[in-house]
Amino acid sequence: MVLDKLGSSLQNTLKKLAGAGRIDERVVGDAVKEIQRALLQSDVNVKLVMELSTTIKNRSLKEDVPTGMSPREHVINIVYQELINIMGAGTDVKLTGQKIMMVGLQGSGKTTTTSKLARFFQRKGLKPAVICADTYRPGAYEQLSTLCDRLNVTFYGEKDNKDAVAVVKRGMDAVGKHDVLIIDTAGRHAMEDDLILEMEQIHAVSSPDHKLLVIDAALGQQASEQAKVFNQSIGITGVVISKLDGTAKGGGALSAVSETGTSIAYIGTGERPDDFEKFEPDRFISRLLGMGDIKSLVERAQEAMAEEEFDVENMMKGKFTLKDMYKQMEAMNKMGPLKQIMQMMPGLPMLPKGTDISEEQYQTTETTLKKFKVIMDSMNEKELEEPKVVGSSRTKRIAMGSGTSPEDVRLLLKQHKMMQQAFKGLRGGKFNIQKMMKKMGA
Repeated sequence: MVLDKLGSSLQNTLKKLAGAGRIDERVVGDAVKEIQRALLQSDVNVKLVMELSTTIKNRSLKEDVPTGMSPREHVINIVYQELINIMGAGTDVKLTGQKIMMVGLQGSGKTTTTSKLARFFQRKGLKPAVICADTYRPGAYEQLSTLCDRLNVTFYGEKDNKDAVAVVKRGMDAVGKHDVLIIDTAGRHAMEDDLILEMEQIHAVSSPDHKLLVIDAALGQQASEQAKVFNQSIGITGVVISKLDGTAKGGGALSAVSETGTSIAYIGTGERPDDFEKFEPDRFISRLLGMGDIKSLVERAQEAMAEEEFDVENMMKGKFTLKDMYKQMEAMNKMGPLKQIMQMMPGLPMLPKGTDISEEQYQTTETTLKKFKVIMDSMNEKELEEPKVVGSSRTKRIAMGSGTSPEDVRLLLKQHKMMQQAFKGLRGGKFNIQKMMKKMGA
């Protein structure tokens, strides 16, 4: 999860509120102090933190509690609403045909972000193409070409041509039939006149629907200055916060952008191509506070499962093979790191004190799942289709072939049997995702 320390601090505050016998001025005051500390440690502007604190305290003590809501729930809801407010509204980039111009200073992660954005549209069923207009930085062509090749995304660039405007013109002619054209422009160490001129010229020949500014989350509050300057120069339509997974200043970058008259379009949450998501303040804050994000979880599952074929009817009749289990694990792997997925599930990050899932437990679970896949790769077709044929001698052979132990093989078979029984238990009741979401508090 992004901003782990901030999220952990805020979640602990909400746990205390949820466990308070009554809500009074002292309890609210203590909670506000903890929220202040958490936000300041994440580099959020002091003035903004103080304003937020005052608003939360006044609303908590003066507003009438809505019908059907307890005082504790009311205060938690106020914290949730006000944190969303300081983030500002997200930029709405439609999932339609369009041209997008990427800008930013050198070192912001712009080129990697460009490939991630292309992957994002690809996952949504659109056909993206990337044009390399960074003719300034040595290696930019090779880097972007390699990233696009790995993702099977169409790439256009001219390695030895330093005329970025000409490259964009020819690139648009060459790949213009794609759904989404993404133009990666050059970055500099500072806002220099030649950079501004080149951006304006590319803007003139490409007429982009969106101009997205990529900002490194490590900038913290300084992100507002970059956003202001770029906005004045070319009129950016949205900001992408990159590297949000590895900095204590992420809260500062997120909140600073909203103060500039611009808004955040996407956030980069990890190193994988799929660790990139549309910024929606309510979802972001829900995860930060440990309330889960079932909507994002369902979307990720749908994208991952669409690439795999599952015979649900057979599975619910008890015909759940190790092949089916393998496909499920493949789909889960495409959804992202286990920790990110589990933290999208409502309730899990808010487990009672003493039952929190540790980093070591996450790692152990991921290691076990990887081991299961290796074991299944060592099985033959009959064993994958009919796991019950795996007896003592086959277990030893599979363990030896996979470099694991017989106990590991037996654990896999036990896990498969449990999942088979679970699917069989669903028979007779139609699986309804809306009902599931409602039950989980979405």
